[in-house]
Amino acid sequence: MNQGKLIVFSAPSGSGKTTIVRHLLGIEDLNLEFSISATSREKRGTEVDGKDYYFLSLEDFKKHIKNEDFLEWEEVYRDNFYGTLKSEVERIWAMGKHVIFDIDVSGGLRIKRKFPEQTLALFVKPPSIDELKIRLKNRKTESEEKISMRVSKASAELATAPLFDKIVVNDTLEHALEEAETLVRDFINS
Repeated sequence: MNQGKLIVFSAPSGSGKTTIVRHLLGIEDLNLEFSISATSREKRGTEVDGKDYYFLSLEDFKKHIKNEDFLEWEEVYRDNFYGTLKSEVERIWAMGKHVIFDIDVSGGLRIKRKFPEQTLALFVKPPSIDELKIRLKNRKTESEEKISMRVSKASAELATAPLFDKIVVNDTLEHALEEAETLVRDFINS
């Protein structure tokens, strides 16, 4: 597998990485296509299979692991697996596009290690843990227990930030969007 470039966005949940990725996908001349991750978790709200995620049963996800169908995968929470199918990256490269990922920290770093020259790994950092809690609560998609799990996981994820190529601090969304666009454009054109 070697074609276009790989743009990885990783961050603690609630940092704004998905908002940044959606913005970049709207910029036509960047020639980006979203890598849809596979997951074993249940759908949330209005999520659509094949658009937001490839929703797989736990059994099917484990079969794909055994068959080495994943570029990277992780058990993020107990029995909640997430991963990138190799076929997804091949699909995007076959379209002549660059792949943009919105994935967890471990998965992002694995892709960077596998494709060090082809990958720009960006870490989106919230201004503070307190702000992160507020953002997660404002989503109104998860229980207090899930929010607490995500916040406690965020501390470990924040410690990995220096392992990424660049850190984008999402203190104000406008600034974060501009910085991310500049970094991605410079990398694609290099």
